[in-house]
Amino acid sequence: MNGMLTVFRNAWIDTQLRKKILYTLFILILFRLGSSIFVPYLNNNAITTMISGASLLNYLDVMTGGALGKGTLLAMSISPYINASIIIQLLTVAIPPLEKLQKEGEEGRKKLNTITKLTSLGIAILQATAFYFTLRNGATDSNNNHVAILRYGDVYDSSSDMFSIILSAITIIACFVAGASVIIWLGDRINEKGVGNGISMILFTGIVARLPDTIGEFYALCKSDMKNIFFVLAVIVIFAAMVWFVIFMTNAERRIPVQYAKRVVGRKMYGGQSTHIPIKVAMSGVMPIIFAMSLMSLPQTILLFFGIRGDNSTDHTFWEGVARFFSTTSPAYAIIYFVLIIAFNYFYVAISYNPIEIANNLKKNNGAIPGYRPGKPTSDFIYNSLNKITLIGAIFLGIIAIFPIILSWINRDFSNLSLGGTSLLIIVGVALETVRSLESQIMMRHHPGFLD
Repeated sequence: MNGMLTVFRNAWIDTQLRKKILYTLFILILFRLGSSIFVPYLNNNAITTMISGASLLNYLDVMTGGALGKGTLLAMSISPYINASIIIQLLTVAIPPLEKLQKEGEEGRKKLNTITKLTSLGIAILQATAFYFTLRNGATDSNNNHVAILRYGDVYDSSSDMFSIILSAITIIACFVAGASVIIWLGDRINEKGVGNGISMILFTGIVARLPDTIGEFYALCKSDMKNIFFVLAVIVIFAAMVWFVIFMTNAERRIPVQYAKRVVGRKMYGGQSTHIPIKVAMSGVMPIIFAMSLMSLPQTILLFFGIRGDNSTDHTFWEGVARFFSTTSPAYAIIYFVLIIAFNYFYVAISYNPIEIANNLKKNNGAIPGYRPGKPTSDFIYNSLNKITLIGAIFLGIIAIFPIILSWINRDFSNLSLGGTSLLIIVGVALETVRSLESQIMMRHHPGFLD
């Protein structure tokens, strides 16, 4: 913690970095202001009631910083962009032209980024349309009475004329799509003139914005029953330990020793130094969790489109059972979620880390891993080491992700914490990433040159 505060203090002293930090804060304030602009034709109180009863919508509400539950302009938040990024990354493995773009350096990445943005626009239209039809189905209050969410004219009524229905549909969908586009634009501004990754910073801000609500829920639990105080204190201690564990595992790495052979060029001798190849235990960060969560939310998204939510315990239809099966608090969800995190962790490492390329680079530079011949033996050793490290990192991510789900089984009052592990990983991961970014910029600006 002291090291983090030192980095921020040193960054604040630097004039250019201080401007970047202030610019980033300005963009994040704009994001929170956009999360308070209400979309027309919506009954915001009814949306809050509906969100509290559907696990998928509750998850999306957490990711949007509460914007979805209020029916605001930025209700879609970054979810379309994240889904588009997942799709494009998967397609780069299967489609050769996209794989070629990925290897073309900066220009290729710019083209891929453009393709990702266009894909996110299409996904935003689909998600906004699905959410609109979900809203048309309305919500139910505590007495199981239907509550209309869409407003036509001055009343909340689903039996209005066709013109009002079409106008409200176009307005609501257009507002949600525009909000998703604004989010991408704000993220790009942070990438160009701010500090850290723009999309990650927006996601971080949205989750942190929910902390006061979480504190309020803890307070309400303790107020309703004084016995919950000990359980709440235990939860706080456990989450503090999880923060330490996440930081420890995020910084943990396996160092593979590398020895460079000596070379004589003219009258000078080069090489002969020893170094290492760092392999992070959690090199994929929170991406496998986001991948797995997006895939697990797909069935409920489709079911919500048809008004099936799975929160009605008296309805025992097949599709209601499917919706309950994929609820974020069900045991089946936790098991499949855990397995998918491990699978996506291996996939993400496979597309971002090439042992054969590393072995070839070592061979070209007269480097070798002690005890292994250059070429295939070296690449096999790196591959095996990578698999073991990836398994440890994947299990670590899985445990952090499903632990709050297990906690919700112990006490149903904490069912809203079922996404706490993911949120915790995102918060800690983005904080560490931002600190590393500031450290590198500070070092770059104050590193003494060869003329000094």
